[in-house]
Amino acid sequence: MRLVVTDAEVTLADVLSLRVSLDDPVAEGAELVLRHRTEAVERRVRLGAPGAELRDVGFAVSLAPLALTPGRWDAYLGLGDRLVRMKSVDPGFSLDHLEAYTLSRRALAYRAYRTQGGYLAIKITEVEPTAEVRAVWFREGRFEVTGQLAYTGIDDDDMRHTARLTLTRDRPLGTLATTATVQGVRFHAQVSLCDMVDAHSGTWHPTLAVEGLSDPLRFSARLDDVDGKGRRLQYPAAHVDGVAIQPVYTDDDELRLEVNR
Repeated sequence: MRLVVTDAEVTLADVLSLRVSLDDPVAEGAELVLRHRTEAVERRVRLGAPGAELRDVGFAVSLAPLALTPGRWDAYLGLGDRLVRMKSVDPGFSLDHLEAYTLSRRALAYRAYRTQGGYLAIKITEVEPTAEVRAVWFREGRFEVTGQLAYTGIDDDDMRHTARLTLTRDRPLGTLATTATVQGVRFHAQVSLCDMVDAHSGTWHPTLAVEGLSDPLRFSARLDDVDGKGRRLQYPAAHVDGVAIQPVYTDDDELRLEVNR
């Protein structure tokens, strides 16, 4: 049987919306089967109306009631005791859609995507409010960062929120703080390079405190689903009085600033 997913998306309401093309119609009793990639767990959902055949159809499955755990779930079409893995020609997401998805407060984020082998899968991640980085640069003696607040529940409007950028260092202990700009869910923060040079060497952890949120937000870059930015992205360093200042990402894609004499 030839089965191809031509359209796949997790909606803002966490509903998996699929359009499937089949060479032959599938009789009543077909199921969507989701199998956890590393655990012996699967979930089954009956597809279509009773008595209906499936062929070039679209259907929607609410994911929250399935109690899916974090990880990657591979998708199959269940036909009795037979499973057909679901080929996909749709990457499953766009950056604009992902940005809209992060506007709501969530504990779990669901994402449909096409695997490297060309099959449909669902990625489920535990999430928390964060400052999602869009761009970093050096300009006129400052380090600057812009992006979007993610999973905070703050409205995407023109309202300004009081905000503060804080950089902390563990060894030796140190703190730098300055005001930041947050309008709706868009943020812009900057810090003087001279202040960082005066504060000596080390790895600095930036956070963004925003009016109305109980905890400061970490700066991360996970929305585009490109893992391992610490290996893939190498930002040039700025040099001030012989001191190098460089943005870097950790193994879990959080932003840091390295100051080295």
